[in-house]
Amino acid sequence: MRRPRAKAVRLAAVTVLTAAAVAACSATGATGNTSGGAIAGPTGPPILVGMSLSLTGPFSADGHACLRGYQLWRDDVNSHGGLLGRPVKLVWLNDNSDPGTASADYQKLITQYHVDLLLGPFSSLLTVPAGQMANRYHYAFVEGSGGAPKVFAAKLPNLFGVSAPVEQQMAPFANWVASLPAGQRPKNAAYVMVDDPFADPPVNFAHQILVRAGVATVYDNSGLPGSTAKLIEPDPKTGIVPPALLTAAADKIVTLHPQIVLIGSVDVPTVSTIINEFRRQHWSPQMLIASSGPDQGQTFLNSIGTPNADGIMVPDGWYGEYPDAYSHVLVQEYIARYGGTASDINADVAEAYSAGQVMADAVVNAGLNQQRIIGYLHRPSTVLDTVQGPAKFNNVGMNTRAASFIFQWLPGAHFVQVLSSQLGTKPAPNMITSKKMWATF
Repeated sequence: MRRPRAKAVRLAAVTVLTAAAVAACSATGATGNTSGGAIAGPTGPPILVGMSLSLTGPFSADGHACLRGYQLWRDDVNSHGGLLGRPVKLVWLNDNSDPGTASADYQKLITQYHVDLLLGPFSSLLTVPAGQMANRYHYAFVEGSGGAPKVFAAKLPNLFGVSAPVEQQMAPFANWVASLPAGQRPKNAAYVMVDDPFADPPVNFAHQILVRAGVATVYDNSGLPGSTAKLIEPDPKTGIVPPALLTAAADKIVTLHPQIVLIGSVDVPTVSTIINEFRRQHWSPQMLIASSGPDQGQTFLNSIGTPNADGIMVPDGWYGEYPDAYSHVLVQEYIARYGGTASDINADVAEAYSAGQVMADAVVNAGLNQQRIIGYLHRPSTVLDTVQGPAKFNNVGMNTRAASFIFQWLPGAHFVQVLSSQLGTKPAPNMITSKKMWATF
């Protein structure tokens, strides 16, 4: 059960359309009561909303987080009169983190379960085949966790990615570096990546920005034209990245002494192996940012030592302290149901909830007709509000209004937002702009 305060805040955000509240309006608000009276409960046959989620397999933690987000969205819709006056019911299947199973699941949801609406799975890897299956049956497909370039390269007319595109998530950092006066701007950078469709695009995008700003490249293992080394490949049998390859790349970077190091990492082990090798060599770059790993809280701190995390950065598209009215309510509702703190909430929760919001808004405006939903979301004038901020889709379904954030570890194990695409190149006043030598060896 949700706390009364959370419900009161949500109703206020729905009914008081001030400038601040407008920035927080969501699909669930559009289905609620705006007269100030009692909200009638939904009636009639339920609207079936289907999705396939990774409840087992390597993506299971994220899959369960997505499910929580969808469930919170469903409960909010139903507590505000339902969708088109009808209750929303979720129908989910387990894809076991497998792309082929995800595709088959969406076919089952359409042909066997006869769902009215579809929402996306977790991971870009599963989103593409799932979206293709939905397109085969001409279903609108709104998703929150598939932001890799290959998702939009598929050019599916039915797909709408609510969250910040992965490729652009390091852009606030690169744009900030590029904005520094010539005398303060780092002169060179190294780019080291593990072969991964999620980890590498933001590093490569940031690389382009820094090159245009005059930052020289001393090491680049992207495998793209002009690169100086090959991508680090995971073991084909185990999927594990060999530590020896990571260590060898780190050793090479140390000899080149770049002022910035950008790491395309997939998890804590990949990024910590590189950092710990830097520490062993008694060397530190001026700035270090990694696409994944530093956002994993105590697990990351334990892997490199808490004092050594100071100054390290990582991108993300949402965080628990995001100053958005609906995001604040989502956080309250999540904590009321599951406990913990705002910083404990997986961003996948907000991504799934946002996908539900966008779909609900489309249904309110276009009904349950799939082609009308697709047309409404592609309309140039359509700008929606979600717990992750505004959403406006281009012709390949990319959210051109999505916000990107850069987080940094500060002394005392404080993990804070220091840069944002919403604020241009303005850094937070407490941002560490030059990393010191590792604290321990």
